[in-house]
Amino acid sequence: MSAASLQAAPASPTARVKWLAAASSAAWLEQAIAHPELVLIDHAHCERKAAGVALQLMFRYPSDEGLGAALSPLAREELEHFEQVLRLLQRRGIALRPLPAPAYGATLTAAVRRGEPARMLDAFLVAGLIEARSHERMALLAAHSPDGELRDLYGALLASEARHFGLYWLLCEERYGREATVARLQELAAVEVEALSGHLARPEEVRMHSLGVDLAGSATAWRGLGCGEQG
Repeated sequence: MSAASLQAAPASPTARVKWLAAASSAAWLEQAIAHPELVLIDHAHCERKAAGVALQLMFRYPSDEGLGAALSPLAREELEHFEQVLRLLQRRGIALRPLPAPAYGATLTAAVRRGEPARMLDAFLVAGLIEARSHERMALLAAHSPDGELRDLYGALLASEARHFGLYWLLCEERYGREATVARLQELAAVEVEALSGHLARPEEVRMHSLGVDLAGSATAWRGLGCGEQG
């Protein structure tokens, strides 16, 4: 892949993933392509964690009608994705080993307000933001990875990843209304960008959610936001 194509690559996915306040950078994509094994292992961990988040929310709010029915299928699908990535790792002889996690998830979790009902709104939006960033970066890898099998894997997961952050949007809108949801999403999206800002000192520490956003485009990323739009 040429340097010019890497520089151009991140522009389009964020235009589609309107949850995000800035696109991923060409530097992140270059690092991810250079270390596909690490990103694949981290991806497996991310799918497992996403299933855990859905289950955790179900247990936290057992009296919320409809929440279990919405999140239980999501958790199952996340585990199916985990198993799909795990099978690919096994075919390639790669062990699923622990990896040091970036500060991304912890930073977003720290931004969740403590008291209800704000805590539920924030928890849904943080989960949705993580899904949206995963979708955006998988789209980049599906388009630009030189590994055909990885292109197929990431491409096959895009539709379900979009459904996932779309579901979290609907859960918020049903319970809090569109105006409140958009206002808080904008605040948390700014936190999400801050969590990804900067340069990775060691490129071999690249992860699905490691540092790398294009701040030059962040000022216009929210222009034309269609509330509730997934694509």
